[in-house]
Amino acid sequence: NCMAKYFLHDSMRAVDYLCKRKEVDPRKIGVTGNSGGGLQTAMMMICDDRIAAAAPGTFIMNRRTNLYATVHQDNEQLWPKMSKEGFDHEDVLLMMAPKPVLILSVKYDFFPIEGTRQTAERTKRFWELYGRADCLELFEEQSKHCYTRNMARKAAEFFSLHLSGRKITPRDDEIEEIEPRLLWCTKSGQVKGEIEGARGVHEENADTLGLLEKQRKSLPDGDLKDRAYKWLKKTVFADRRPCETNMRLTGDFMMLDFRIHDILWWAQEGIFNHAIIFTGEDYTTVKKLFTIAVWDGGTENIRLHLDWLRKECGLGRSVVVLDVTGTGAGKPNPAGGNDPLDFCGIIEKLAYDLFWLGDSLAAMRTYDVIKSADMLQEWYGAQKGDIRFYAYGRYGVYAQLAVFLDDRIDDIEVVDGMGSYAEWVGARHYNHYDINSVILPEVLKYFDLPDLERWTAENKQKS
Repeated sequence: NCMAKYFLHDSMRAVDYLCKRKEVDPRKIGVTGNSGGGLQTAMMMICDDRIAAAAPGTFIMNRRTNLYATVHQDNEQLWPKMSKEGFDHEDVLLMMAPKPVLILSVKYDFFPIEGTRQTAERTKRFWELYGRADCLELFEEQSKHCYTRNMARKAAEFFSLHLSGRKITPRDDEIEEIEPRLLWCTKSGQVKGEIEGARGVHEENADTLGLLEKQRKSLPDGDLKDRAYKWLKKTVFADRRPCETNMRLTGDFMMLDFRIHDILWWAQEGIFNHAIIFTGEDYTTVKKLFTIAVWDGGTENIRLHLDWLRKECGLGRSVVVLDVTGTGAGKPNPAGGNDPLDFCGIIEKLAYDLFWLGDSLAAMRTYDVIKSADMLQEWYGAQKGDIRFYAYGRYGVYAQLAVFLDDRIDDIEVVDGMGSYAEWVGARHYNHYDINSVILPEVLKYFDLPDLERWTAENKQKS
């Protein structure tokens, strides 16, 4: 489920209510809002034909310029796959043509003003074609992200002109904020506990989860497995740009009782992955039995796993501690002083941008794991059966997904993993830290992690 649909539903129900009021002309309803309110205004512009005029504030831009911004958007502003489908903010405006639209913007916003200007410029000709060029306006304020008094005055002029036919300019002392409590539709400002049958998003998600589980269980296991494999392969490999790995050996030295190779290679065009290969100190070359270790933080957290590393190397194996995209040596610098992995951090923005493109960090990093096996095969001569996975922590899910797709590997050890997507989705409370790194959109339509564990065990038995 997408949060945006709940916001849109609530907004449209508000218009339903207004249309029933005797003092309201249903032909003259306008909508405006700032930031998240600008988003809701945009959604109403797209979906509700009853809106006669709109003034979205500090939201309209375009996706291309937003990619260069350092701030992620809120969950309700995330419309999965919309960029992949070619949808942009121009389309938001065009859905209103030739109705009156006032774009309210500020010059010092984290929503890039250059994107706002480009979108307004590219769409104005459609109003001109209707002979209503004066019905699309762009107002820019010298301000940071907020709905200023000047914007409120401009909005009042805009709505009074286009909805009543008479432009009214309020005096500065007439512009004041309304106490939020006066706008409440219930005593507490909440619906749960006051309106019988009121439900939250968690309850909706729980119902959807139950429906998806029922649909999966209705299929024979073989059909479910085949369908899951086809979907996951398409999801992980779609739109990747394969290239030669061109591995670089950037270090070869002894440390902490290990012989260490530090390496880089191209996972796909334009994207490096990194790993440190550990072997026992008595080995002068990398052993050709490999364990690819996938855990939270990659090479950044090696010291937390030293005992396991010594044990695994003692079995005569080389251990490849993998940095998937955005981890370890490839971890991005923080933006705005935030922890890159925390809420509003740069990794969350990367994840959200990928969702817009119909992709995800989970799919991208699963591809990284598969390409690490390609690298070992190409540069170290690893063959089928020479590689196993060690999946530890939440990031271990990438290895669990990869082993299902890669028939070269049939051995995986999972330690302290996620366990189940369904358990996480069904929980009312959970740890949201770095959560977008493991979200795989639509996965529960096809399988859950216990299904993968069962199918992986079956594959191992057959081999």
